[in-house]
Amino acid sequence: MDNLLLVAATVLCVSGMAWLALAMDVHWKQVNDGVIAPKTVRSLRVLGYIALFFSLVCCLAVDHATMASLVWIMLLASSALTVAFTLSWRPRLLRFFTLPFASA
Repeated sequence: MDNLLLVAATVLCVSGMAWLALAMDVHWKQVNDGVIAPKTVRSLRVLGYIALFFSLVCCLAVDHATMASLVWIMLLASSALTVAFTLSWRPRLLRFFTLPFASA
């Protein structure tokens, strides 16, 4: 069960970082070749913050607070790097995270 929660925390953290990055105009254009609506920016930011929060909750469910916070901070760093490298190498791979906003 602990491993499953850590995998969920990792997926949530990467998703959160991707949504926060895609809320920026420059990164949205890299992925979608269009202008991002202000409503979409707000939605992406809220999704990103919620995903990061639940990532922390998953980490706290696995371990005590001091270890969980360390794991979560390391997840934040590695997720940010993963999204940054994906944006610089193959930004279209992040299109999956924009699917709910395709019609917006």
